[in-house]
Amino acid sequence: MDNVQFLLEHAAPGRIGLCGGRDPISRLIRKAQAPLTDDGHRSLWSHAFLFTEKRVDGRWWVVESDLDVRYKQVRLGAQENRLDRYFDAEAFPNVAVLDFGLDASQAAACHAAALDVVSGLAHYSLSELVGTLLGMHSTRLRRRDNLLAREGALYCSALVQHCYAAAGVELLPGVTGKNVTPHDLAASPLPHTAHRLVRDLGVSKVRRVVHQVADALGVD
Repeated sequence: MDNVQFLLEHAAPGRIGLCGGRDPISRLIRKAQAPLTDDGHRSLWSHAFLFTEKRVDGRWWVVESDLDVRYKQVRLGAQENRLDRYFDAEAFPNVAVLDFGLDASQAAACHAAALDVVSGLAHYSLSELVGTLLGMHSTRLRRRDNLLAREGALYCSALVQHCYAAAGVELLPGVTGKNVTPHDLAASPLPHTAHRLVRDLGVSKVRRVVHQVADALGVD
């Protein structure tokens, strides 16, 4: 299955999208989340976004906080984009859709909160992201407000949690919204269905899988 078929099959209002990119910044974010993974190696995920609706143009749209650099144009912060940007499997080998079973009113609340963030021009705060990375090494810090929190700023997974909070859902109980990472969303203890298409496991995970298969086959 390719990214196009996978994402279109699982898209629905209020669902959460995750991706793991191959560009240097995405790899850095994935590696920085190692303290949160079960095996202590890099996460599969580097970015999170919120599915909103399929519009008159026939395309699914998402709300996200991201750095979008194009010719003579830079957008840094909350923005609306077509889901199409994640159809490239080479750039985004790992994609996932998380379904937390929101009802129609909850999905609408998420959407309304997302549009408020976009209209308010919330910016992407690198300092908040650094504060989140520092907090990953301490359970105590994760339960406190982000040390480098800034007014009017949200990075990707913090934006998703902000929108879900409007629907009364705390995706990672006990961890403040501006300390939530893409990996945290994937590992949320709340009941949900996770649809995943993973191609880039990382060297360490590939080795572990190879060893598991070898052990099962009785091969040295």
